[in-house]
This record gives sequence, structure tokens and C-alpha cells, in this order.
Amino acid sequence: MIPSPDRLRAMEVFVAVQDEGSFSAAARRLGMTPSGVSRTLDRTEARLGVRLLTRSTRALKLTQEGQRYGLIARRILADLDTAEEEISADKGPSGLLRLSAAVSHGRLRIVPLLEPFARLYPDVQIDLTLTDLMEDPAQGATDVAIRFGPLRDSALMARKLADEPMVIVAAPSYLARWGTPRQPGDLRQHQCLLFNFDPSRARWPFCTNGQPHEVLVNGSYQANSGEALGMMAVAGLGIARVARFAVEEDLQAGRLREVLASHAAGEAHPVHAVFVGEPPLPARVRALVDFLAERLG
Repeated sequence: MIPSPDRLRAMEVFVAVQDEGSFSAAARRLGMTPSGVSRTLDRTEARLGVRLLTRSTRALKLTQEGQRYGLIARRILADLDTAEEEISADKGPSGLLRLSAAVSHGRLRIVPLLEPFARLYPDVQIDLTLTDLMEDPAQGATDVAIRFGPLRDSALMARKLADEPMVIVAAPSYLARWGTPRQPGDLRQHQCLLFNFDPSRARWPFCTNGQPHEVLVNGSYQANSGEALGMMAVAGLGIARVARFAVEEDLQAGRLREVLASHAAGEAHPVHAVFVGEPPLPARVRALVDFLAERLG
């Protein structure tokens, strides 16, 4: 059965309500009245015979059926967009694309790439959110999420964009005061700057004479991002182990120095683009993911 225009409109209304979190905001986005949005959802629920949303004076919450309907609706609408884009031979990728990334990685790696992307694809509008919370494309919060580190199992699609190498750094002022560690075990006598959300990251990996090993480190200062730890290191508070991108400018400027490079374990954290759907993807999503894979890779 081919979806009628009314059913496609109902999907658009439901997706807008899911994205915006209220009938009034969805109505503004769609050029409707809040009561029109409410009636459309009522008719959809009546036709399906299930409750898609639970409504209160404070919030809307998707039921399990609503979550499933939202995923299917997004896939159908994305396929429709793709079909129309591919039929229009002279039309490139276009439309709104919501992108999310971690604060530090987004600021230092993703934002600088938006201008060249805009020159290539002027008809794509980017709505960027930088957050260290895990934005979930399956919940409609974003179209493409850039994930740093190992991926959890999920039904989402993912494409690897790059590997970000790790590096151990300290400020010249810190090294002048406390000495430069020559062996990984020397770190036990130093202030090490740690991530506050993962106790396992207090074990730093090394490779000495071809043998991998770990050193348990400790220190008085912690933070929740590599960029913040890099700033602490620049201030002379200790030695940090972070992704190179977070401290690249400081290394080039001499504000930080790499230590124990000859004992590096060669560790790198993968970066993925995560998104909903199955091929064919919307042209704007495919264009952005391909572009990021080329530039970051």
C-alpha cells in the first residue's frame, strides 16, 4: 500500500513533535496551529490503534510504539527526500542536517571543516550541537552524531572517519620544576592529570622493548575532557595523556612537550559518524559523512 499524502503529513507532524518536544513548537515549524497538530496525532493514533505519546501539562513522552513509529517515519521521509533529490539531476544535496559532536572534538576538528563543506554544498543547512552527552539519532535528537572512542552495540549505522592518536604531554615549566620522566614507571612520582569519568584511564599503556605494559598513575587534578586536561597541563599542574588533537596547537607553539614518546603504545581512539537508516541515505547525510571521512581520514 502506497502512503497517501495525509499519512506522509502525519509522519511529518509526528517527527516534528518528537524533535521539538511540544505541539506549539512543532506547529511553528510546520506552519500549523497547535490544535491542528493535536488533531493529526489523534487521527494517527486512532488509525493505528495504539498510543504513540503520553501527554501531560509539562512534557510529552514517547511510548514504545511511538519510538518504533518515529524510526519508521524518519526512514520513509528520508527515502522520499532521497528519491526526489536523485530524480532532480541538476539538484545537489539540500535541506536541514542536524549534527552533534563532543565539545572538544567538535570545536577543534569539526567546526573548522564546516566552511569548506558549505562551499561544496551551499544548499545544505547545518544545525550543530556540541555536547558531551550522547545524542542518539534513534531518538530523533540528531541526524548524524560524531562519536569518539569505541562504539556500543546498536542498530544504528556507523562509518569510521579517523583514528585519533593519544599523546602524553607536560609544560616546560612543570618539567623544569619536577624533572622529565625517562621511564614509564617514573610517572608514579609525578602529578598525572586524569579523566574523572573513567577510572580505567588511570592505567596508562606503554610499550617498552617491544613488551606492552601499563602503569597505574594518580594525581590531584581531574577533568571530563581532553581539552580541559590539556589546559591544566599548559598551566603546569601535571602530566596529561590526551588525544593529540586536543593539544596540537600547544605542542606546535611550545607550550607543551611530548614525554615518553619512545615508550608510546601506539594507541589511537576511533572516530565514527553514527546515523539512522539504510541505503540509500539522504543525499545531505551521505555528502557530509563522505566529506568528513575524506578530510578527517
